[in-house]
Amino acid sequence: MRRGQHGMTETHMLKTPDVTLAYDVRGPMPPTDGRPVLMMVGAPMDASGFTTLASHFADRTVVTYDPRGLGRSTRHDGSLVNTPEQNAEDIHQIITELGAGPVELFGSSGGAVSGLELVATHPEDVALLVAHEPPLTPLLPDADKVKAATDRIHSIYMEKGWGHGMAAFIGMTEWKGEITDEYLASPPPDPAAFGMPTEDDGSRDDPLLSGVSDEVTDKVPDLEAVKAAPTRVVIAVGEESEGLMTGRTSVAVAEALGQDAVVFPSNHGGFLGGEFGQMGKPEEFATKLREVLGG
Repeated sequence: MRRGQHGMTETHMLKTPDVTLAYDVRGPMPPTDGRPVLMMVGAPMDASGFTTLASHFADRTVVTYDPRGLGRSTRHDGSLVNTPEQNAEDIHQIITELGAGPVELFGSSGGAVSGLELVATHPEDVALLVAHEPPLTPLLPDADKVKAATDRIHSIYMEKGWGHGMAAFIGMTEWKGEITDEYLASPPPDPAAFGMPTEDDGSRDDPLLSGVSDEVTDKVPDLEAVKAAPTRVVIAVGEESEGLMTGRTSVAVAEALGQDAVVFPSNHGGFLGGEFGQMGKPEEFATKLREVLGG
């Protein structure tokens, strides 16, 4: 238990046969303001990435968690693979444990995919989902070439290590428009250009680069079930993401759900306030999120 902007922040450990999940509750539980719990989820990002965003909702009860195998959450299932089904079920277990449903849920990146899967499988858990830039690449017209680009990133990572793999990943996420043969034939970026190490430290366990999280981006939740759910679903896209990979997937998901994506400030990490060395526009982002949530 630690004191923060919300007063006391309580850290809990939820044990199941497969995993021990760490989650944090900022604010009173149950909420005393008549509003639902606001849950923030990412993947493969852990709860630490929401530190700044949560601080802008000090008037709400905010719950964050570390997905299985990340941060403080340890696996007992003998697997390294991350799937949206697992993530959704873990979030469901936390909501059930808290007796907090239905929650308002903000999911970013893989967390947005987890949120869509949760709505499809446990619609009673979520009153409102804001899915920020879900990277569901199978919905893109160039899905095959995106898969080839992703496979190349994995190969570079396995051959040369983290710096080279991450530089290749950044190169793909910064590419504007559809992936082309020209892109696939071009040499990957130099990690030094991004201030990343060129030396190989020998590790091969990065959840983003190693391929263990591929199912989060490759498996599209049942969007017909999402449309049929009573949950209000908002697909959010960063204003700086137009034409970029996750900008394109956000538009594709919104179109599949019969809606328009709602534009948020900044980019894919627009809510970050220095976590992981990245700075978005967290105050403006929080203002937009509060508007979408209804205050």
